[in-house]
Amino acid sequence: MNAPKTPALKDLVSCVVDEFAELSGEPIDRVTGVRRTDDGWSVLVDVVDVERVPPTTSVLSTYRLDADEQGHLGGYERLRRFTRASTDGH
Repeated sequence: MNAPKTPALKDLVSCVVDEFAELSGEPIDRVTGVRRTDDGWSVLVDVVDVERVPPTTSVLSTYRLDADEQGHLGGYERLRRFTRASTDGH
């Protein structure tokens, strides 16, 4: 019996992000990282928590999305919150 084929990375990420956005209702700003794990994939996304004017003061969060080999969302957690104008470590 053949094992299911792993989707192309861009298709896998798209599937995970779409499932997260539908489940959480969070507006995705960008994908900031993807890596293979022992159990599948880990995808980092930034979402807009609070839209402000000017946009540099908007509040965003980084979420880690855990997915299986086929790109199905298995879980997620918020890692940090920050303003758009902030840089890492500040």
